Amino acid sequence: MHSELIEIRTGGEERVVDLTSPIDDFLRGAGGGDGLLNVWVPHATAGIAVIETGAGSDTDLLAALKDLLPADDRWRHRHGSPGHGRDHVLPAFIPPSTSVPVLGGKLALGTWQSVCLVDTNVDNSVRSVRLSFLQG
Repeated sequence: MHSELIEIRTGGEERVVDLTSPIDDFLRGAGGGDGLLNVWVPHATAGIAVIETGAGSDTDLLAALKDLLPADDRWRHRHGSPGHGRDHVLPAFIPPSTSVPVLGGKLALGTWQSVCLVDTNVDNSVRSVRLSFLQG
């Protein structure tokens, strides 16, 4: 198994960050081949999604999360920015990990799919993402 922790700067704003390019770099360094990639975000307020980016889907996802999990005073978890409690509920909807098949050293994604970090927590501007490649 090959594993690496990468750092992602979100800039302290709600973001969907496409991880596909850094994942491709990681897989090149892992020697290619076939296997399974696990992407894990070790944070209580972020998740990993496989979605289309660049055509508005990432913005639509953030808008849907604002509708579903509004940043208001309804949350019992109250430290941090106003409405921060919703960030702690996010991983129940956008899980903190995903696994993707790797074939010939490349992610076996569909045409429009990207692996993305979803982060609604404006209090943390730097995130860690653990990439683990189990070669078959």
